[in-house]
Amino acid sequence: MTDDQKALLLEGVRKYHQEVQTDRPFIPGETEIWPSGAYLDADDRVALVEAALDMRIAAGASSTRFESEFARRMKRRKAHLVNSGSSANLVAVTALTSPQLEDRLRPGDEVVTVAAGFPTTVNPILQNNLKPVFVDVDLRTYNTSVERVAAAIGPKTKAIVLAHTLGNPYAVAEMAQLAEAHDLWLIEDNCDAVGSTYRGEPTGTFGDLSTVSFYPAHHLTMGEGGCVLTSNLKVAKIVESVRDWGRDCWCLPGKHNTCMKRFEYQLGSLPAGYDHKYTYSHIGYNLKTTDLQAALGLTQLAKLDMFTAARKRNWLRLREQLEGVPHLILPEPTPDSDPSWFGFVITIDPKAPFKRTQMIEHLENRKIGTRLLFGGNLLRQPAYQGIDCRVVGDLTNSDIITEQTFWVGVYPALTDEMLSYVADSIRLLATGKA
Repeated sequence: MTDDQKALLLEGVRKYHQEVQTDRPFIPGETEIWPSGAYLDADDRVALVEAALDMRIAAGASSTRFESEFARRMKRRKAHLVNSGSSANLVAVTALTSPQLEDRLRPGDEVVTVAAGFPTTVNPILQNNLKPVFVDVDLRTYNTSVERVAAAIGPKTKAIVLAHTLGNPYAVAEMAQLAEAHDLWLIEDNCDAVGSTYRGEPTGTFGDLSTVSFYPAHHLTMGEGGCVLTSNLKVAKIVESVRDWGRDCWCLPGKHNTCMKRFEYQLGSLPAGYDHKYTYSHIGYNLKTTDLQAALGLTQLAKLDMFTAARKRNWLRLREQLEGVPHLILPEPTPDSDPSWFGFVITIDPKAPFKRTQMIEHLENRKIGTRLLFGGNLLRQPAYQGIDCRVVGDLTNSDIITEQTFWVGVYPALTDEMLSYVADSIRLLATGKA
């Protein structure tokens, strides 16, 4: 295919996008309002098709470029793409168990986290034979406090793994100081919070490692995908190894002998000169992404500022319209933070004359999508019955979240008309007028 043919084809793709993406009028009660979703424009569609035309079906130039640009944007030295945010958490925790680290995590070591969260923030702790230590969170911010985490630190504690809940940062500067004072690793699960800042600095820049998700619900999307970021170059090399089958070699896919001594190594008890591309220094996985996904990620990244502004604006609109509505516990940003919100979270006051199930049924009947705050108190989930863990303090708020909390959307595709309809619908039931 010539360059002219390719340009003509891609121009046709752009026109096709404009034809199929015609705006449809919002019809209250008929048009579905999703709690989350991808915002995709003509540039995104063209980028995907162009990558497909070039048959870039594995990780390659676009992946490398995205990693470089995203690391720079997130103020980290290294970014490694993976196939999901959940895999990012798995790689981040697993990397800290590497024998190449003097202060590595070992089986039985404790990791402080919260009970009210997403399963794959916690699962890598269990999958690496580490012991989670659960603490409660605050209502309104839905994050834990430095004081709760400090109280949970014991002689076996070696790490802290916490997510910025629904885009709202926890007091991450203070949490990083606490981790440093106790010689603990800190992993920021930043999957819901790309674009959020704490004390003027991006979330994901305070911990030893941070993770991101590019699932369609998140701030940027590749369809599927995730990322592990760090400024510790030794840890970054381990992250890459764990992601890439556990191999010791750092050649990019399709490349070989980057180090110029591919057949000159002697590692483990292998024979001297064993091919470095097939030498494994970690028990790893293949969790890479593809260039098709990275091509989409690059066009999405160019819109991050717009996405962040829209999420903040939509959250504020809901917050203003729901102020004063009875029986609702409304969310608050953490002091000193500027969240790029993932959703608008509401807790029904336990003393309210209606139940959460009634509110959710009311909204869903009006075509307004809702979600619960992930797994609620994970220790009440069937998968976590009988796990080896420690709980410090009570989990009162985690239980309230399990029974009373839900959230609605603020993602960029939602219009002011849609958001007003959402707020009006919530107010109808809360005031007994539904």
